[in-house]
Amino acid sequence: MRKVAIYPGSFDPFTKGHLNIIERGVRVFGQVVVAVAHNISKKTIFTLEERVDLLNEIFRGREDVKVAYFEGLLVEYAKKMGTNVVLRGMRTVSDFEYELQMALANKTLSPELETVFMVTDSEFSHISSSVIREVVSLGGSAVNMVPEIVEVKLKEKLVQGRRN
Repeated sequence: MRKVAIYPGSFDPFTKGHLNIIERGVRVFGQVVVAVAHNISKKTIFTLEERVDLLNEIFRGREDVKVAYFEGLLVEYAKKMGTNVVLRGMRTVSDFEYELQMALANKTLSPELETVFMVTDSEFSHISSSVIREVVSLGGSAVNMVPEIVEVKLKEKLVQGRRN
């Protein structure tokens, strides 16, 4: 039987660390729903639609990875999707503190919801959205941190956007 896990996040930008968690999550659960969060209070590089499109391109042809977006509470989205598993990746101790708070809040709202923490492989533990943005905006290559299509789109937004 295939268990579905929801992997929520802003994915702005989507990194190889995210990909690592998804690939490993698929091996554990069978299917992962990459749920792009719509958060109007967060300033993003890519629009919600651009993030969903990028992820659909990256996972094209994969039946074990579904890309979707959601607004509102994660616990309500999980109920709507018919699953009780949330997958979260962690890189550092500070990630754990934040993720633990969120998991406990979600558990308070929905006691049947389980959060599974997966530690990112060490080769990706230094990767963060802010590091990637800085590298690309200063003309560097993020090819070892993000999928190629993401780097291309980042350069369009951060480098070419400044020239115009």
